[in-house]
Amino acid sequence: MGTVENNNYQLIVFSHIITYGNAATREITEQIRDEIETMWNEPNTSLWFEDSTFKVVFKITAAFHPSITPVEIYQNLDPRNNYFRIEEFAHGNISFVDGLGCNSGYFKLENLYKGSTTAAHEYGHTLGLDHPKLIDIRGKGVPGIMYPRGTLVDPQFQYDPQKQAGLAGGTMHPMHRKVKQEDIDQLKLQRLKFRNNKAVIGEFTNVYHYDHATIPAEEFRRPPIFG
Repeated sequence: MGTVENNNYQLIVFSHIITYGNAATREITEQIRDEIETMWNEPNTSLWFEDSTFKVVFKITAAFHPSITPVEIYQNLDPRNNYFRIEEFAHGNISFVDGLGCNSGYFKLENLYKGSTTAAHEYGHTLGLDHPKLIDIRGKGVPGIMYPRGTLVDPQFQYDPQKQAGLAGGTMHPMHRKVKQEDIDQLKLQRLKFRNNKAVIGEFTNVYHYDHATIPAEEFRRPPIFG
């Protein structure tokens, strides 16, 4: 989730990442912020808006907030704020967000190694992007940022290039994902409702997540957008 501002022939997407949880640190929070901002600006794209060409720019800020309370998140009214709990353990063994176009989720620390692209992928979900329906993209080159784990790709983009496609090691390694022009296009920023040159992308979910280690598996409800 975030805000979009029309400023000097730029459409600037502002989002603020707030982390909490037993595995959250200032260092991992900055790594997440940098990954999202760097990857989503990498395409250096423009789009047609109000009869002119506008450059799309992502400006991401972040804060480590270990003492944040459920009430603070539930009562949030700032559309730039996105809340992510970070823990070593996650039911389902993977990171997730609370829906398409949301502002909350849960990150498994193991998924957040430098270059993993997990944070950038989940950020795409918060802006409303889903996983592509076709996840066999062999012959189509570098996978886009929204392809999920398990996608079939050319051998050089697999966990193990020597493995047969679809077998263990024979699917997409997330590190090879890139944000592409088509990912930016699918945000449809030019269709947002702007007032005073500002618009909101995404919707409030404001979910405070509890540590999964304290939640029995039978009581855990799997969110709709996993991985």
